[in-house]
Amino acid sequence: MSLQANDKSIIMELAKSVAEIAAKPVQEEKRQLWRDLNGLKPQRPMVMLDQICWHELNYDGSLDLFCTDNECRAYEQTLRRILYQWKHFPVDMVVEPFITVPKAVNYSLYGLGVEENTLVSDPDNDVISHKYINVLDTDEDVEKIMIPEITHDTTETKRRIDFANELFDGILEVRPVGDPGSHFIQIWDPLSCLMGPDNAAMALIDRPDFIHRIMKKMTASFSSMLDQLEEQGLLCDTRSQTLVHCTGAYSDELPATGYDEKKPRCKDLWTAGLAQMFSMVSPAMHQEFELDYVNPILARFGLVYYGCCDPLDLKIDIVRKIPNLRKVSMSPWVKQERGAEGLGKDFVFSSKPNPANVAQPEFQADVVTKELTDINDVCKKHGCPLELILKDISTVKYDPTRLTKWANIAMKVAMSG
Repeated sequence: MSLQANDKSIIMELAKSVAEIAAKPVQEEKRQLWRDLNGLKPQRPMVMLDQICWHELNYDGSLDLFCTDNECRAYEQTLRRILYQWKHFPVDMVVEPFITVPKAVNYSLYGLGVEENTLVSDPDNDVISHKYINVLDTDEDVEKIMIPEITHDTTETKRRIDFANELFDGILEVRPVGDPGSHFIQIWDPLSCLMGPDNAAMALIDRPDFIHRIMKKMTASFSSMLDQLEEQGLLCDTRSQTLVHCTGAYSDELPATGYDEKKPRCKDLWTAGLAQMFSMVSPAMHQEFELDYVNPILARFGLVYYGCCDPLDLKIDIVRKIPNLRKVSMSPWVKQERGAEGLGKDFVFSSKPNPANVAQPEFQADVVTKELTDINDVCKKHGCPLELILKDISTVKYDPTRLTKWANIAMKVAMSG
């Protein structure tokens, strides 16, 4: 194993800065605040920013990468982004004294490849347009959906760990982690990519039996993946699962009794589920074509976060029945009053303030303040534990200060109670 001295020096200096921040008492204070919220006994609303347009933020060169080795550059990017966020919009992020190293887990979940055409408006932005080509159109296509075979390249995993240990040299703890994608129970997002959203939506109406056959195959594939990851000890360990779908995952309720950090189980972990294209379907169809299939999978996990951009305020009755549910996404398109009344004190109201408010021609602080205050007020009225999560940030018009301004407003609202 060979490391260029300059690369190691860069990483070590960045790691020292992260370790210094991670050692601050405020990190444990923030962890406890997340535990309280996730235990439905919040001290105050919590605030996070994630899914950020990083390509627009490098106004001062602090996000420039200088390492020459690609593996070092990946770690350098992670460290620089942590330091940038802590400096400019930390809100309730927790800086941990460890670095995660993904194990070399190999598989193809459904055995099918996406075929698409793409269109780029900003070559530096990874948010692009997709036009998907239907590869699931016939019964023969459905039969191509496979049960995955999970393999673990232990030699490659050891190489990654040894490399990271040499690179970080004890400054940050090196933690090998299993497959993070397995904690995200999404069937309809990949299905819309395989069929195209228009084709998938029309098939719900014109070919319901066909969709049922697809769902049976895809959920069987997902369940088998989890079985194999559990058996081989390739799930993420609980102590390293600090986020669940852009929100704090700290909890006093996990892991479950009998936990073995060398072989974590689904019930030791959070999961997240969603069916974003089901924004357009009725509660009955949502139940029939999504929840009837994924609820048995969600039930395997210790705690569940459900939803994303899809408005769920008209579907609270069916969402409430999801096993082990704890957080529910409330997108910018929900009726806040209806959502808060439906969730009450029983679940975390995971509010998604509108990212368009940081993408306008001019940043309007009064608009942001009103939006966040209204959300906070309605949650206080109905006793809802609240988190304010700004995500899906495609652009800030190349004005990084907008995120700092938004963060300052959000923390002021959160600290008001």
